[in-house]
Amino acid sequence: MTPDMPPVFGALIIGDEILSGRRTDRHLTKLIELLGERGLSLSWATCVGDDPARITRLLADAFDASDVVFSFGGIGATPDDHTRQCAAAALGQPLVLHPQAKALITERMIEMAQQQGVAWDPHHPDSLRRLQMGEFPAQASIISNPYNRIPGFSCVGRQGGTVHFVPGFPVMAWPMVASVLDRTYSRWFKVGAWAEHSVIVYGALEATLTPLMVQIEADHPGVKVFSLPSVDHPEHGKHIDLGVKGPSERVPAAYAQLKAGLLGMAMQLGPELVRN
Repeated sequence: MTPDMPPVFGALIIGDEILSGRRTDRHLTKLIELLGERGLSLSWATCVGDDPARITRLLADAFDASDVVFSFGGIGATPDDHTRQCAAAALGQPLVLHPQAKALITERMIEMAQQQGVAWDPHHPDSLRRLQMGEFPAQASIISNPYNRIPGFSCVGRQGGTVHFVPGFPVMAWPMVASVLDRTYSRWFKVGAWAEHSVIVYGALEATLTPLMVQIEADHPGVKVFSLPSVDHPEHGKHIDLGVKGPSERVPAAYAQLKAGLLGMAMQLGPELVRN
């Protein structure tokens, strides 16, 4: 990460319910959207079940890299929530009750008791279990939760890798992610903005197009050429969605070369798609 280049962003989506199909993940699409609105892009994503050893290994790798990772899910206080403990293990830090998290969770519990018309008991087992949601690695900082004040947290590894931990509930997680982006990464908004430009190519073979693709990547450093073939598209039938993607200032020239090359090969072209 440098003043001139935005961070590499990744996503870690945690929960057996995603892998079993009991729930459909919505975080990946939303994170791509939140980043894209700010001129940023997602580089990788991993989905993992509620396996503490595997979660710990993935987090250790994240902390040892220099990426910025958003981790969704597993930060509650039920037996299948392991993320807080795994983060502490990956960092080699103790799990401690964050004082600000304690205050926020206590405020929430008092408010809930008042709504129910009962006295709040700080020593009740339910109160003590809820406070566990504020136990984070010792050097963590909190992420405010505008929905119910139960915070998430952020940690930085020794190599600079940063992981932001938010709940699995979209109504909480998405505003928290947006807040982290706006508060921490605004200096990179629209810097190195990403663009994508493609065209439908009918009746072509990927092998025939490969030399042109290789040449464009060689002529335009930082630009990637992609080829998405389809054999039974309901509108375009058999075709290849061929395009380029990369820094917005480099894509137009690369795409112009791509299209000129296709026309020079007498390829039949269809609709074009531009994404910024």
